[in-house]
Amino acid sequence: MNVPQTKTYFVALLCCFSLFLSAQNQGLSAIPAGMYFSAKKTIAEKTADSEHFRTLFTALKAADLEEVLDTNGPFTFFAPSEVAFNKMSKMELSELFKEENKSDLKELLTYHLVAGNYSASKILKAMCRGGGKASFTTIHGNKIIATMSGLDIVLTDALGNKAVITNADATQSNGVIHQIDQVIRPSK
Repeated sequence: MNVPQTKTYFVALLCCFSLFLSAQNQGLSAIPAGMYFSAKKTIAEKTADSEHFRTLFTALKAADLEEVLDTNGPFTFFAPSEVAFNKMSKMELSELFKEENKSDLKELLTYHLVAGNYSASKILKAMCRGGGKASFTTIHGNKIIATMSGLDIVLTDALGNKAVITNADATQSNGVIHQIDQVIRPSK
């Protein structure tokens, strides 16, 4: 089997898998949304309560985005974990959190937010329709590209930096959180 056929086969396999996942989730659609979402937290509440998102929640508060992520949404939040923020230098983090850089921090965080509720299976379906790639416009206004690397969904930012979704589909009352291993950037 040559490489183009292998890629086509892999994309077709992913499409079948995402359709299978979608069929498995159809049982939930018969339950009114209020019944199974009412016990969930908002994205802001989840990041506030999680040890995996301490720096992220601090950044959300500093950028005045906490209230936005406490509204109805829906949002898809590609949320950088503590591991992701620890990959940044201490000086870079310190600069981001300075009051005079509040707009830069807000730009950075809104680059991780997409309007709408995109579960991993919906992202996979979009990649199937896009020939192995899907583009999502962030609230910031720039695009991020989703592709596959092995079994991982990989997001690529405008600068070519890549982040892997390490924990997908943390469904909240106002959307979904996908934990990622890198901070993606709208610009330098």
